[in-house]
Amino acid sequence: MARVASRSDSSPRILLLGKQGQVGWELHRTLAPLGDLIAFDRADLDLTQADAVRKRIREVKPTLIVNAAAYTAVDRAEDERESAMRINGVLPGLLAEEANRIDAALIHYSTDYVFGGEQAPPDGYTEEMSPQPLNVYGETKLAGERAVQTTSRSYLIFRTSWVYGLRGRNFFLTMLRLAREREEIKVVNDQAGAPTWSRMIAETTARILTQFNQTASLREVSGLYHLAAGGRTTWYRFAEALLNQSPSADFRLKRLLPISSSEYKTRALRPSCSLLDCSKLKRTFGLGLPDWEESLTLALDEIQKTVTGDP
Repeated sequence: MARVASRSDSSPRILLLGKQGQVGWELHRTLAPLGDLIAFDRADLDLTQADAVRKRIREVKPTLIVNAAAYTAVDRAEDERESAMRINGVLPGLLAEEANRIDAALIHYSTDYVFGGEQAPPDGYTEEMSPQPLNVYGETKLAGERAVQTTSRSYLIFRTSWVYGLRGRNFFLTMLRLAREREEIKVVNDQAGAPTWSRMIAETTARILTQFNQTASLREVSGLYHLAAGGRTTWYRFAEALLNQSPSADFRLKRLLPISSSEYKTRALRPSCSLLDCSKLKRTFGLGLPDWEESLTLALDEIQKTVTGDP
């Protein structure tokens, strides 16, 4: 367990779950200045054990619970439905129950994969549109959303899309690795969405929280919000932009080829378009994320700083 010293007695006590994940890692940095931050990872707390989770929450007595923990192995979830449901579907409801018991607010993250993609509007799905997940991952994340919505009195659910970061396992890092290992990479070019840097998710979350004097006041804006990068692209176009802009000089890659989803079989079906309309976030909080291309440039700059040691 990691703990950051509190700023003052009046600062909120924030409990962060999933601190080692892509979003959780970034949240650990952005939430620390906002209060007394207590963060758990898998080694600290088994999130599949309800009694253990309840015990920890009651010990910590947070005023805000931030749940960045998730089962994100989309293909493996097809064979591990129960495991995915425990983390993605059941845990959020438990957190909502405990948050109510101690009068705490809850922030939870969900996914664009709750949508099926067949009838996506040009500007993307809105929060009011009916989800129709194509895979177990999407089904379990939708179950978690609904558990929070029907249970919590003070909550924010942020649906995001195509999340990548500078650590862990994700498309961004996989492409950089494969470019060093292979001369040819084939990438799907008929699935549309918006790649979203985990740092932007964390920073926007923190900016939203600074708009409220007390986490209890989040109750006034409780609801579901889409929080994703602007713009629209495909996995192939994302990979193309990433590899073209990457400063790496040790790529073996000679050919990046676009293919169809039918040519790249996966265990789980993916939506043909999972673009999210984020206008509700802008209307409510006055905030929005940059276009995916701008975020990608910033992420690559961050990698370069790490390599060169620049501040």
